[in-house]
Amino acid sequence: MTRRFFGTDGIRGRTNQHPLTAAMAQRVGQAAGAHFLRGDHRHRVVIGKDTRLSGYMMETALISGFTSVGMDVVMVGPVPTPAVAMLTRSMRADLGVMISASHNPYVDNGIKLFGPDGYKLSDKDEAAIERRLEKEPTLVEPPLIGRARKIEDARGRYIHFAKSTFPEELRLDGLKIVVDCAHGAAYQVAPSALWELGAEVVAMGVSPDGTNINDGCGSTAPAALQARVVEEQAHIGIALDGDADRLIVVDEQGRIVDGDQLMAVIAISWARRGMLEGDGIVATVMSNLGLERFLESNGLELVRTQVGDRYVLEAMRERGFNVGGEQSGHIILSDYSTTGDGLVAALQILACLVEEGRPASELLHQFDPLPQLLKNVRFGGGAPLETDGVRKAIEAGQARLEGTGRLVIRKSGTEPVIRVMAEGEDESLVEAVVDSICEAVKAA
Repeated sequence: MTRRFFGTDGIRGRTNQHPLTAAMAQRVGQAAGAHFLRGDHRHRVVIGKDTRLSGYMMETALISGFTSVGMDVVMVGPVPTPAVAMLTRSMRADLGVMISASHNPYVDNGIKLFGPDGYKLSDKDEAAIERRLEKEPTLVEPPLIGRARKIEDARGRYIHFAKSTFPEELRLDGLKIVVDCAHGAAYQVAPSALWELGAEVVAMGVSPDGTNINDGCGSTAPAALQARVVEEQAHIGIALDGDADRLIVVDEQGRIVDGDQLMAVIAISWARRGMLEGDGIVATVMSNLGLERFLESNGLELVRTQVGDRYVLEAMRERGFNVGGEQSGHIILSDYSTTGDGLVAALQILACLVEEGRPASELLHQFDPLPQLLKNVRFGGGAPLETDGVRKAIEAGQARLEGTGRLVIRKSGTEPVIRVMAEGEDESLVEAVVDSICEAVKAA
């Protein structure tokens, strides 16, 4: 079955346009709620959100949908996506919902669903919910309508959880950390957790107004963080995205450290401590070939999946790995979390920094990445990747990189763009290949 609404990370789009309307959110609540009505217990759903203006509208619509099919709702307010996953499990809820479009601008929003185990839904569950969206919902009798309540200590519960993943014998005393929360879901929890562990914290992106989330800040726009780290003479900078499931780091020299380098640091540290399971890590086709070669040189394996942290997690569970992630900074540490968690991943990096006693610029540069270039081409409709011109350009590019690099072309699952990525030992060749394919896509 071809999915009409769910992409690689839930349902996402521009707010007040199909499918991200209040009416559709209500239908999603009804469909997902009905799908998870199992047994005769009182059913419960946990709903969290980031700081977007449209979060109020989407939350209200979802509550209407869930309660109309007999589910009680627990609202936890603005919290990171991994907090919703954690609270869904700890509160024995039947379903968790995060209202967020992650790193997208405020005009977008999204609906991410978690099952009772705290994991994102499988393709099978999403397909079943989509089938229910095509039908009229079955509404419960008035006495069975669900109730809604808000809990005030959700952020405190998550801070306690995040701190529990940091080694008990260590503290962050003496470290000056700049943290950019993207005016998003972690604007309170991340600075608080770091401060409680002893760090001197310089906080950025902690004044959300509903429209400034990810606006020139956070993991997808780290320039301001880079400048602030150097200005403050901080030891390290941490950038989260709008829902805090993604992490990018800046070293003390102001240089960006991506998810590939961070996964390498964690993998080597955990392997040395006997914590790494599966003798390797899971990453996507977008991760740099340099990471793969580095792991191989240390006797570790890199297993690749298609893009999307849900696919990384599926491979981790199937093969018994406990470290995985994406170059973009989604890092999953399954000993602690069921989804990507930017703050928990940052705490593992900070633990390594404390233990090693070396500057971040040394510790976080584990390998020399091969030249890699990623460009996005926005399109208005149709299927540009299926045209003859684009196919021929891709074939030509693959031939030019044969034996020295690789090419990854894909349609984004979260926005209307074609992503063109190439890497290889010859930087000028990589650039030429990417540019030729992008031109072909534009022409199509």
